[in-house]
Order: sequence, then C-alpha cells, then structure tokens
Amino acid sequence: MKFSIRHILVVVMVVFTTSVSFAQPGKADKVEALKVSFITEKINLTPQEAQNFWPLYNEYNDKIKFTRKAFRQQYANVNDFKSDKEADDYLAAELKLRQTEVDLQKEYFDKFKKILGSKKTGLLRKAEEEFKKEVLKIFKGNGNDS
Repeated sequence: MKFSIRHILVVVMVVFTTSVSFAQPGKADKVEALKVSFITEKINLTPQEAQNFWPLYNEYNDKIKFTRKAFRQQYANVNDFKSDKEADDYLAAELKLRQTEVDLQKEYFDKFKKILGSKKTGLLRKAEEEFKKEVLKIFKGNGNDS
C-alpha cells in the first residue's frame, strides 16, 4: 500500500484530532484510528475533504452509537419476555432502531455527497464494510487474546 506525504499528513492530522477527543485510550481508540486511516486511504481523501468530512462523519457515528446505546440500555436486563406484549414491544423498538439508522444514513449520505461527491460517498460505504470484515478477521484470529 503506497502512502503519499499528503495521505500521511491527513492521517496524522485526523488521528491527532480524533485522539484528543477521547478521554480514555484503549483498543476502541486504536480501532477508530485504524478506521480513519483505512477510510482515508480507500477513498483517497484530499486534506480539504478530510477537514470537512471527518467532523461530519464523527457526528454521524455519534448519533448512531447514541441510538444503539439507548436501545441496549432499555433492553439490557431483558433475558426473557413475560408476555407477548413485551416481545412485541421489543420487536417494535428494534425495528424503530433500524429505521432510525436508515434515516440517519440517508441524511448523512446526502451531506457526505456535498463534500465528497457520489463516487467517494459510495466508496466510503464500501470501505466501511471492508473495514468491518478486516476487524472481524483480526478478532477471529485472536479470539483468545484479550
């Protein structure tokens, strides 16, 4: 994988900006920094694009994480349903979560296209999925390594 000086500077700038915003360093921070580098390289962000894109992307991810966290907190202690109504409520809440995620994707993909254009926004989506696969491979390969 070839890295130009421009790419290295973009990655360093973004990683520095991202790392300053984290309160506790850890594995999640390392994964996030790798994701930034991976996506930056895959979609070939210019420094200007990176400066405009990453804050918006982080905002998008924060909203997705908040939505998922709220759902998990609401149903954290549910191991079994006492009634059909409880099960129906859970299923409805899960569908609502998924719809919210889709709505956020629509909203933010439109915003990303204004910064990156359609091609790079499409490549972003592919890069996100590719990154997830790579992370899963690593975790599967190091399953006993915590």
